[in-house]
Amino acid sequence: MFRDILIIFDNQETCPEASAYGREFASRMDARVTLLMLVPMSFKGKAELGSRRVALNRAEDRAAKLLSQISESFIQQGMEVSSVCRVGDPAEEVLKFLADRHPFQAIIWGSGPELPGKGHWLNRTYSQMECPLLTVSRKSSPQQGVDGEK
Repeated sequence: MFRDILIIFDNQETCPEASAYGREFASRMDARVTLLMLVPMSFKGKAELGSRRVALNRAEDRAAKLLSQISESFIQQGMEVSSVCRVGDPAEEVLKFLADRHPFQAIIWGSGPELPGKGHWLNRTYSQMECPLLTVSRKSSPQQGVDGEK
């Protein structure tokens, strides 16, 4: 049975401590790692897509560069890693992504040492995740869930 962990990055923000924790955690679990970069962008209609094409291409290029840099540290340790960039509404994109995949054993918040505040899309979606959601504090001690739950 394969073990898989997911590291989620939001709005092209990355936290080195979360990536390091993800590498250590994946190594201990002998797990494959998937890096998911969510880039928020609103598309109200097909007509708007054309006008946003340049911004979309730039966002995808920046995300690809960041994901490549993060992936390299996993590859150097001989770990299996894949990366995905999704553009759109982050809450919708993460749920669609999770629905299309085999279950993950854990999800790590990769955009900061703590979970974002109330009103953030993650707080609306974490209850629909079927595995633990982990964060990494600046003290490098993992915390589980939102408000100590999940």
